[in-house]
Amino acid sequence: MGTFFQELAKKLAERWITLLVIPGALFLAAVGIGYRLGHRHGLDRDQLRAFSSEITAWIVRQPPGSQAMALAAVLLAAAGVGLTVQALAGVTRTLWLGLWPRPLVFLQYRLVDRRRRLWRARVDQRRSLQLTYPSASRTPEQQHQIDSAAERVNRFALAEPGRPTWMGDRIYALESVAVNRYGLDLGFGWPRLWLVLPDSVRTEIGTANAAFATAVATGTWAWPYLLLAILWWPATLIAFVIGVTGLVQARAAIADLTTLSEAALDLHGRALAIAIGVAEPARTGPLTLAEGKQLTTLIRKGR
Repeated sequence: MGTFFQELAKKLAERWITLLVIPGALFLAAVGIGYRLGHRHGLDRDQLRAFSSEITAWIVRQPPGSQAMALAAVLLAAAGVGLTVQALAGVTRTLWLGLWPRPLVFLQYRLVDRRRRLWRARVDQRRSLQLTYPSASRTPEQQHQIDSAAERVNRFALAEPGRPTWMGDRIYALESVAVNRYGLDLGFGWPRLWLVLPDSVRTEIGTANAAFATAVATGTWAWPYLLLAILWWPATLIAFVIGVTGLVQARAAIADLTTLSEAALDLHGRALAIAIGVAEPARTGPLTLAEGKQLTTLIRKGR
């Protein structure tokens, strides 16, 4: 047990340093540089070199005890900044997933309506190609055009959009597939499905979810740098790079997470129906629409 707790403490310390201390220390350094350089000398290397020399000289003049205390203070301040920024992760997640608050409802409605019109236009283009090129006489090149049109539809959204963001629509599409194909309300059904999934499947989904959480944590660091831009304009560039990096990582993670979740529903939806008693154990294959609707009725409990 002693070895176990030592390893656990080591992993927690590594995670604490990676997620909080290092990004917090970098931000504190940026704050110091921004305060010294300001807008006028935003990228002045001479000013930056002079500032670094002053800090280094001040540290060297201090006795070892004061240096240790200064280091501890910087680490605590960096951790405090990190904790404060991570508290904003919920804001980043809400914006990226399109779960916007009431004051933004009108903007959300406009964006959803626009995304629906764009998606329907792509679907109409694919259907037009299918009607223009009947399957009986379709050439490989014509099939390629149809496949490319279908790919453009799926790349935009896997189902008719219902959220103002791409990542939000990936979640919305998963919920739509569950209801329309299987009759299952995934909001109520997913916690129960999770309990009957094999360990290997839960590990894969958990890994994708952890990747999304890490991407959200990364993107959230754009907020303090945007605030710092009031004092030092180059912080805007830093915020942009951090935000785009987190966004790209989050899109990839959400794509993996929703794909794996839909696959889990396809392969193990019947296991949930059997566990609750809706389906016969001897039956195989995906969950049927009738079984999914019965499952939804049972698990919602009239709610």
